[in-house]
Amino acid sequence: MLIAGLVLSGFAALIHVYIFYLESFAWTDRKTLATFGMTAEQAEAMRPLALNQGYYNLFLAIVTVVGIVLAAAGSTAVGAALVFAGAGSMVAAALVLVISDPSKRGAALKQGLVPLLGVIALIIALTI
Repeated sequence: MLIAGLVLSGFAALIHVYIFYLESFAWTDRKTLATFGMTAEQAEAMRPLALNQGYYNLFLAIVTVVGIVLAAAGSTAVGAALVFAGAGSMVAAALVLVISDPSKRGAALKQGLVPLLGVIALIIALTI
């Protein structure tokens, strides 16, 4: 179950690196506009906020990956703590998104389900 938790958390990190790319580099691209359901004018006005938010997503991914590497290398406690911090924050951000705007359920599910499954698998692995 530990491996399942680390693999799922790794996929969650990849998702958040992709979100980082969208928010930080491709924010005004046509495909990104459609993904986030906004106009070019809205995207331009939100560009500084999106850039900052993109880096938050990248940092969550980095913390999670460092935790995965440490756990896989045998430092299970430290690695798990970092995975819980990174992936757990991803889950918390998804909850904030859906609570603040229920119409964003789909986006919250996309950003929060995989890290949630990773956290659950990791909890099971560490308590059995």
